[in-house]
Amino acid sequence: MTHLEQPPAPLQSPTLRPYQTKLIKDLYIKLGQGYRQVAIIAGTGAGKTVIGGKICADTAARGLRLMFLVHLDVLVGQTYKKMQAFGLRCGFIKAGWREDPDAPIQIASIQTMEKRTWWREFPANVVFFDEGHTTVFSQIGQDIIYETHPKAVHLAMTATPYRLGREQLGDHMQTFVASPIPAELQRMGYLAPMQYYGVPTDSQINLDSVRTVAGDFDERDLKNACDRPELVQRIVEEWHRLTPGKRTIAFCVDVEHARHVAEAFRASGVSADVVDGSTPIKERHRLYSELGAGHLLVLTSCNVISIGFDEPSVEVGLLLRPTQSRALHYQQVGRLLRISPATGKTCGIVLDQANNLKRLGFPEDIKDYHLPTSREPGVSEAAPTKQCPDCNRLVWGFVMTCPGCRHTWETEPQIHTADLVEVYSEELLRQIERRKMYEFFRQQRQQTYQEGSAPNWSKHVFYRKFSCFPETDWCLGSIFGDAPTLEDKYAYRDYLVCTAQRHGKPLAWVIEEFQQEFGFDSWQTAFADGPQGSS
Repeated sequence: MTHLEQPPAPLQSPTLRPYQTKLIKDLYIKLGQGYRQVAIIAGTGAGKTVIGGKICADTAARGLRLMFLVHLDVLVGQTYKKMQAFGLRCGFIKAGWREDPDAPIQIASIQTMEKRTWWREFPANVVFFDEGHTTVFSQIGQDIIYETHPKAVHLAMTATPYRLGREQLGDHMQTFVASPIPAELQRMGYLAPMQYYGVPTDSQINLDSVRTVAGDFDERDLKNACDRPELVQRIVEEWHRLTPGKRTIAFCVDVEHARHVAEAFRASGVSADVVDGSTPIKERHRLYSELGAGHLLVLTSCNVISIGFDEPSVEVGLLLRPTQSRALHYQQVGRLLRISPATGKTCGIVLDQANNLKRLGFPEDIKDYHLPTSREPGVSEAAPTKQCPDCNRLVWGFVMTCPGCRHTWETEPQIHTADLVEVYSEELLRQIERRKMYEFFRQQRQQTYQEGSAPNWSKHVFYRKFSCFPETDWCLGSIFGDAPTLEDKYAYRDYLVCTAQRHGKPLAWVIEEFQQEFGFDSWQTAFADGPQGSS
């Protein structure tokens, strides 16, 4: 089928995940409140194209017209495929694609719009800015918001709302809605867990002579700093040591650097190829398909697979291009976050030769989303890291006990090696610490019950150790497990009644404590005959 043809029939509409449905509902609430410029923040792997497709389908169902703006040619086809899945009629403002000004939805390329004029009269009720942190700030995007379609609803979809430079997305959008943060999507099972490896100080890329231009490292200077035979060979060796046989993408400084990396992999006996901006779309799709099938193990690129690349089976990402752009960094790492149960992928792995992880942080460390403005850009510094002198793991600077080998930091000097070492994100360390607290509290609950002490004593012991109180839901099943018997419930009821009598607690306290152990719908049976002696 050529671009000039429409499909004979729509594909099956996608089923939205619960959080996607909630995000869209939140959006409509915002629009109902009168907002006209809304950012939609959904991290890589959260399903931006599905969310966007459903919004477009809802818009068309109401008899409204929509322009969908993209800034890369490859995104036109991806967007159209998703529109097909929702059975939508589309026209195109893109060279080589069929124009249909009467279609309710127009998929538009920023580059082609600069050479067309008829879209300025297209009566769009809604304008959807894909990759909004880029398209909103183009000259076309600014014209649409403030000149040609100022009365339309403007929706800016992005995985990373932050931009280099002063001007931010919040300067043009009034409010935002967001998907769950990456760590939450990982816990839900929608994103893959991650492993990170970085390099110690004495084997990192030397950026001393690299200038900063327009907020990021100068590409010509990066070329000299990064495209060195010893560094290229080093990352190939580390790949063989840490991730042999795994599907891999590499983010390089320029096309020549990408070629050198691919050549080094091939010289080591690994199938590798290059994709760059001049690679035809069909050839790109062939390379992506071969990578997904495992016929190609390493695909290197320069500014091609950071956006618009969707191959969930890829397990390893090589960060070989230093950047100061948090948006670019998260987009690159995000390529590894997608799940792929069909190929046996258990996690995504990042080998960071560019030191971007230390400079810009981890997706899992995002604690919440907000809309940055030029007054409040909201970009915080990444926490400092240090290397364990015993096992070479790289951990956050505030950690005093290594989670790998239990080494305790005092005043001993750090030891550096030339190998890549595992990096623990702040979120992962938080999860490790939280698990330790959870297990301690549940053990203390069991001990407190066996000794006949009051339930609150376990909370008191916990607070003395961790200087905070345990979470209430940690109580559930902590003493009797997931399948308590009726006898267990009677025994715990009697224990609570006796405790209440000793300490003058009311019946409500007994029932509340009982529910914390067994659940909120569990107390009626055990209390059918009524506990005696409590007031």
